[in-house]
Amino acid sequence: MARDVALAVDLGASGGRVVSGAFDGRILELEEIHRFENGPVLLGGQLVWDLPRLWQEVTAGLRAAALRHGRSVSSVGVDTWGVDFSFLGADDALLANPVCYRDPRTRGLIDAAEAIVPRGDIFAATGLQFMELNSLYQLLALVRGRSSVLAAADRLLMIPDLIHWLLSGVRSNERTNATTTQCFDPRRNDWAFDLVERLGVPRGIFGPVTEPGATLGPLRGDVAADTGLVGVRVVLPGTHDTASAVAAVPAVDPPSARPDWCYVSLGTWALVGAELDRPLVTPECLARNFTNEGGVGGTTRLLKNVCGLWLVQQCRAAWQRAGKGWTWDQLTALAAEAPPLVTLVDPNHHSLVAPADMPAAIAALARETGEPIPESTAAMVRAALESVAAAVRRTLEELDALLGRRVGRVHVVGGGVKNSLLCQMIADATGRIVIAGPVEATAIGNVLVQLAARDGAVDLRALRAVVRDSFEPRQYEPRDTARWNDRLAG
Repeated sequence: MARDVALAVDLGASGGRVVSGAFDGRILELEEIHRFENGPVLLGGQLVWDLPRLWQEVTAGLRAAALRHGRSVSSVGVDTWGVDFSFLGADDALLANPVCYRDPRTRGLIDAAEAIVPRGDIFAATGLQFMELNSLYQLLALVRGRSSVLAAADRLLMIPDLIHWLLSGVRSNERTNATTTQCFDPRRNDWAFDLVERLGVPRGIFGPVTEPGATLGPLRGDVAADTGLVGVRVVLPGTHDTASAVAAVPAVDPPSARPDWCYVSLGTWALVGAELDRPLVTPECLARNFTNEGGVGGTTRLLKNVCGLWLVQQCRAAWQRAGKGWTWDQLTALAAEAPPLVTLVDPNHHSLVAPADMPAAIAALARETGEPIPESTAAMVRAALESVAAAVRRTLEELDALLGRRVGRVHVVGGGVKNSLLCQMIADATGRIVIAGPVEATAIGNVLVQLAARDGAVDLRALRAVVRDSFEPRQYEPRDTARWNDRLAG
């Protein structure tokens, strides 16, 4: 049977890949075509993303896909993390490499913004969680620094918008990534122009917002010639990676105001939230610092950002620099043998955002908060994983309060699904059933939106039926909830 093939370019903060999805009308099969490393580069005193190298890796993946699938490839779409961006000039020149959200230029700028526009007004206009890394504060940093790049800017493009522009030559601002900026009004479904102008950001840099499923057009001629991909369209998925991942959650119930399932998109970050049929912009949501981000099919992702596997990733990197080449499986096995619930820290603490030495930073935070200091590799990894599980528990309790009901099922998707120890910890910590999988949720959501979109419209129920038919999840039942309740009491 002939199969349609879509290509997902899935870029994360620590790595990227090109994945093919072949669909026969019922079953989707994924294949990783090309994988590469990613990370910010210190350049001229700023942490920036190496966009030219990323583009080289993307085109290498597309060439490999052309050799593998030939004329079966019908489309390509890109998803990435949120908040980061760069600018095009009026002559379509790229003005600068995108600056990384971990660059310190935004420190203190939430307070600076609130000195101009009250916090309540910012939230009423955007419904977004307050985090210094948000695009709004990155833009304010440029305004305050009298940036020549901002002065020359004709259009702001988020990272996936940039790659889509390189692929197609078409400028676009896809909605799900636009909603991560804190420059977007989810109730009006358009940019929060009044807010950005009050902060001195020129409104002209924001273009029309486009929905997932829209076709931008064919590959540029030079890209088609370079890659060997003939007759391939560029189709927008949910370009924010969490939007694509949540689209691939194998849930049956449709979006509503009070859903009975929630999700944890688990990777470097743990995005904890629920899928709603409308934004929830309320004083309670503001008080709990939740965010309303756009989802596929016109949905809203009510969520909170929790630091995920970042702590373990950075511990491993520090140990590698010291000559200890632990694999992920080895670290997880060590943690499984360590005594449980000895040390818990706040994984979102500012000292853990970008430390030079993550194990030392965790030890210092434990000392500061009166927690036992992890003395071994096993104890350190166990502390990092359990701290993430405890943070997920706290966030779900806040989510329950916002929804007015206790959510019974937790769908965990993304690369973190491979860490069965952490999945069981989340079940134990929250006292809820965890349904883990699919691992490749982001790529699945990306390719299915490309393949299933009709005139820019996406049927989420049909898309998720394909996910259920194609991938088998794993279920975790709560086991040691009483121990977690005792440890976290008060």
